[in-house]
Amino acid sequence: MIDALVLALLLGMSTQGSTAGAPPDIRCGLGKEFHGARRAELAKRLEKGLALMRGLGQTRGYTRFHQDKAFWYLTGIESPEAALVMDLDRKQQVLFLPARNAGLEAWDGEFWDASDAWVPALSGFTEIRPIGELMAFLDDRTEEGSVVWISKQPHIELSGCHDRAIPADRRQAKDPLDGRISREDALERNLKEKFKVEVRDLSPSLSELRRIKTPEEILVLRRASEIGSLAMIEAIRSSRPGLGEWQLDALMSFVHRREGSAGAAYQAIIGAGPNALILHYSAVSRRMQAGEMLLIDYAPEYEHYLSDITRSWPVDGKFTPRMIELYDAVLEAQEAGIAAVRPGVTIRQVEQACREVLRRKGLEHMLTHGTCHYVGLEVHDVGDGSKPVEPGVVFTVEPGLYEQSTGIGIRIEDVVLVTPTGCEVLSALVPKDRPMLERLVASDGLLDREDPELWELIPELRPK
Repeated sequence: MIDALVLALLLGMSTQGSTAGAPPDIRCGLGKEFHGARRAELAKRLEKGLALMRGLGQTRGYTRFHQDKAFWYLTGIESPEAALVMDLDRKQQVLFLPARNAGLEAWDGEFWDASDAWVPALSGFTEIRPIGELMAFLDDRTEEGSVVWISKQPHIELSGCHDRAIPADRRQAKDPLDGRISREDALERNLKEKFKVEVRDLSPSLSELRRIKTPEEILVLRRASEIGSLAMIEAIRSSRPGLGEWQLDALMSFVHRREGSAGAAYQAIIGAGPNALILHYSAVSRRMQAGEMLLIDYAPEYEHYLSDITRSWPVDGKFTPRMIELYDAVLEAQEAGIAAVRPGVTIRQVEQACREVLRRKGLEHMLTHGTCHYVGLEVHDVGDGSKPVEPGVVFTVEPGLYEQSTGIGIRIEDVVLVTPTGCEVLSALVPKDRPMLERLVASDGLLDREDPELWELIPELRPK
């Protein structure tokens, strides 16, 4: 199975350059060419002033560091305490990195620092300065009224998304016993107070840049969907009455990590019976019963990009007549939506194609959410949803029906890539037809197997 950054982006794209002296496990994202091109395109759209992007600092807990998505997109640097300044007038790009901390590296491993000789070749930056010089640099390059561009979108890490982060930041700021403003608001305030500059928001330009994926991005998006598909298939095979929702959560997370993902793209939604009716159900605390529908919406992140896949099936693999009626309606609606995807249409038109099927069947009242959203660095990715789609745009098609009276919740979701003639379903590996789902549930999955050699070695540990 292809991995190793999708076999160095299928051998057609350089990911490094000469990196003599660099630790073997240190890479620059999708390659210095990709990230350099993203910076160049953003600079072209902003035209004048300074653009300042700050990476994230050290974690507050004993957790793996995950870089802010926007900063990573422009630099490829997965290391803390970094910053980027683009002087748009002088056409100069400066990377700021921390001074070397040998003691910290002895505990936590290699960090990018300003004295690492391999950084220029790896990252493509020719000018690298210590982060301690950032304030003096800004002071030298600005005067009262100068334009400084920053991103006002909230910083996003693994499993994060702007549509969750924005209201969370607002709640924190309004809390009378907290009142802290967001990191982005603090940056704007401090720039204005310390340097008397005009702060502008670059996030609309950056969001539009992110909306259309490059070939490098499409490769890793395909891999993210492949990993998510393998995990979903294993969950279908392993589901059975009496199993805990949490066990399928653990199983899928294991497959994600086994296949090279960084972790969850979002909190697993694994709901059986009445829990399938809760759109973002996250407790995963119930044991599944025969005769119930199981809805799983769970996917991984791979190289900062992610997938978003949902499937629904009976816990015991046996569709009831009402399950069949609702399931087939959702599948037909999704197929209509996918068939509508082509350059020039809007996401709203794709949603209308889904809804028209359910409306014709008298079921639209049970669809309680939108059916499409962008996918990329975030599960609900940034970008203007009213714009016609074009090749390179990636989004979901996910109609669903939720019947309170029967406790049946069904959603079918795939990630589609717009192509010149239509679309490619990136998550097509996971079956959707009912006979195949029934066969998969009836087969043995990882959770159905025992290791006889283990019980022979240590018979007293065999479960009673």
